[in-house]
Amino acid sequence: MRIIREFPLSTTIKASLFFWNGKFILKLECGLLEQSYKFLETEVSGTEEIILKCSEKSFLESIARIFGEMEMNLD
Repeated sequence: MRIIREFPLSTTIKASLFFWNGKFILKLECGLLEQSYKFLETEVSGTEEIILKCSEKSFLESIARIFGEMEMNLD
C-alpha cells in the first residue's frame, strides 16, 4: 500500500489517501475511531477528485455524524 497524501479535514479529523491494488483508499481518523472509503481507480479521475469530494459540506457533515454515532456505540 502506498500513501499518497495526508491532510486535515477539520481540527479533529485527519485524512490519509492510499493507493493499493487498483483502488484509492481514503482513511479518516478521529481520535481512536476510523472510517474507510474505497474508490476504484477506474471510477475517479484521480486523487484531486477524491480530495475535492472531501471538502464538500455534505460529506463533512456525514462523516462527522457517523463518527458521533460510532462514539455513542462505545458508551
